[in-house]
Amino acid sequence: MSRPVQARRLEGVDKNIWVEFVKLAATYSTVNLGQGFPDFPPPDFLKEAFTRALSGEKHMLHQYTRAFGHPPLVKILAQLFGKLLGRDLDPMTNVMVTVGAYQALFCCFQAFVDEGDEVIIIEPFFDCYEPMVKMAGGTPVFIPLRPVSGPKQKGKLMSSADWQLDPAELASKFSERTKAIVLNSPNNPLGKVFSREELELIADLCVKHDALCISDEVYEWLVYDGKEHVRIASLRGMWDRTVSIGSAGKTFSVTGWKVGWTVGPNRLLQHIRTVHQNSVYHCATATQEVVAQGFQREFEHYGKPDSYFVQLPKEMQQKRDQLVQSLVAVGMKPIVPEGTYFLVADISEFKSDVPDVPNSDEPYDSRFAKWMMKNKGLAAIPLSTFYCGPHKNNYNSFIRFCFAKEEATLKAADDILQKWKLEKTTP
Repeated sequence: MSRPVQARRLEGVDKNIWVEFVKLAATYSTVNLGQGFPDFPPPDFLKEAFTRALSGEKHMLHQYTRAFGHPPLVKILAQLFGKLLGRDLDPMTNVMVTVGAYQALFCCFQAFVDEGDEVIIIEPFFDCYEPMVKMAGGTPVFIPLRPVSGPKQKGKLMSSADWQLDPAELASKFSERTKAIVLNSPNNPLGKVFSREELELIADLCVKHDALCISDEVYEWLVYDGKEHVRIASLRGMWDRTVSIGSAGKTFSVTGWKVGWTVGPNRLLQHIRTVHQNSVYHCATATQEVVAQGFQREFEHYGKPDSYFVQLPKEMQQKRDQLVQSLVAVGMKPIVPEGTYFLVADISEFKSDVPDVPNSDEPYDSRFAKWMMKNKGLAAIPLSTFYCGPHKNNYNSFIRFCFAKEEATLKAADDILQKWKLEKTTP
């Protein structure tokens, strides 16, 4: 054919670093701390509910359910998030179930973004935001989180809280063309949990400029060190302009189930439903039933010691601390995350292992991560992946590790790092 086959909206969004790094990890790495999924099992109560759903007498669980969400699931989501947001939610109009948070994001951009609209994206960002905005016809406008200072105490590691937005710079990104801002708190890859004050700054600008907020909160239950996850939709003036996105994969450690949801006012969700019904239309019934039972159990145990939402972050904080110690021992400088599955580590001290290449088109952290996979058998993801093209070299001396792994995996990673340390100190 003489004319292009692909649509123009695919231009510049065809490459995906995950394809390359997943292949490299499978080929070379013995320990994969790159991709963000747990290698430990989900809670027993959820596995038991899954078994019942598949083998029980409710044969209609194998058939279509309501297109916008299985009734038991949207009902319990409305109950729980109504309690958390302090408002009465209608399960039929204020909640919609999606094929993971990924589809929820896609529906939001398709529903709200037109040609010429600008969408503010906070860097570093989950890498799908930029291509999804572009595919919808919008223009991404980037603003970085920057480390405002070193550790406040000598010998203390930097925290993700030390990476902040500049208020004046953020305000300068809003204009009459701004349609929305994408907020990800807790943030992947940095692990930053935005404070109430930071969220109020964003909220005030959204209200002032009549902008929407697409709030990606998939790590909402994974917050450490007593930090508080504040839902921006709960702030003054924000309910009517916010779509909050969640994920059963991150909530219950079942990333392969691909059950997500949106919560928000009907004036916004009605348009998301239009995109959903004309694309995916329907999500798997059985997994929605099981997730509904999981949330029902957690709603009844909310805040109690045996709640999975209480137990999981405690376990994850221990895993985080274990990996931090391993990385420090080999000479990396971890940025201690306040939340999520991830931590970012500074690799500046490793230029002797992997020398920089002047004028290279490939960011240093990308070459380092590939070298580490091939030569050390340890997989991680370069931080530059989470920046737009012009900004990839601004923070190219960091790599991201996932600590949502079982004890044996973290021990294997530690063994690799200890051997590496020995090699570095042996003449």
